[in-house]
Amino acid sequence: MRRPGRPSTSPPRPRGAEPEQLGFEGMPERLFVCTPSKLGAYVDCPRRYRYSYVDRPAPPKGPPWAHNSLGASVHTALKNWYALPVERRRPEVLATLLKGTWVRDGYRDDEQERAAYRRALGWLEAYVATLDPDTDPIGVERVVAVKTGVLAFNGRADRIDSRPGPAGPELVIVDYKTGRAGLDADDARGSQALALYAYAAERTFRRPCHRVELHHLPTGTVAAHEHTTESLARQLGRAEETARDIMAAERAVADGGDPDQAFPATPGPRCGWCDYRRTCPAGAEIPGKDPWAAVEGRT
Repeated sequence: MRRPGRPSTSPPRPRGAEPEQLGFEGMPERLFVCTPSKLGAYVDCPRRYRYSYVDRPAPPKGPPWAHNSLGASVHTALKNWYALPVERRRPEVLATLLKGTWVRDGYRDDEQERAAYRRALGWLEAYVATLDPDTDPIGVERVVAVKTGVLAFNGRADRIDSRPGPAGPELVIVDYKTGRAGLDADDARGSQALALYAYAAERTFRRPCHRVELHHLPTGTVAAHEHTTESLARQLGRAEETARDIMAAERAVADGGDPDQAFPATPGPRCGWCDYRRTCPAGAEIPGKDPWAAVEGRT
């Protein structure tokens, strides 16, 4: 408080002047929060991304897919197998585990569903025979996350193993696959999801992680790739470029742009499998697949 009788040395403030507001220049852009499926939806078809993540309320989806039900059932059974005490990890428990996790949606009829169950049980029995029941992975259905200058990435890896490496224990990303087609090393090398899991796992657990594997249960094969630091960085860079494209498209819509132009459709054979085929004018021109088509005749 100024003492009485002493003149103020500060200039008088003009009456009615508003306090100056600071701008936001130089503030960092918000990070793009994403999962592998979110990035993959945009890469496959920006229009599908829009229907899934931008439009609210989201358009109605089509009926559930039997192959998704089958894959979810097998994945959850394997997760629950590892959750058992070591002494109970035996092949004879698999039927109970699979029944407890079985998802019935999407099948044509009971006969097809029963056949799919028997095949899935056979896959699990053959696969578990290759595993060491006494070995616990580092993570099962484990969420890993990492932030970069562009991304706030998180994803749930099916399994993260710890295996001996030349300089000590190293992490390995394992992804279960139940699709009809066989997989090879190119599939493992080109999978952005696996690369991002490896990048995030290395930073989450502070251990090297370069090897990624696709375990194809129907054929009992493993497709693997050994990443380098450079190849992981390239996959991360591609993911960041996709994120920038998505954020630019979202800004365009928020500024009043045409959503169809910001998120164009990329029609093609995969439209037949799209949840939003009936909503999308371009996708509606492609014949749709039956919900059970992908499990028909699966070996």
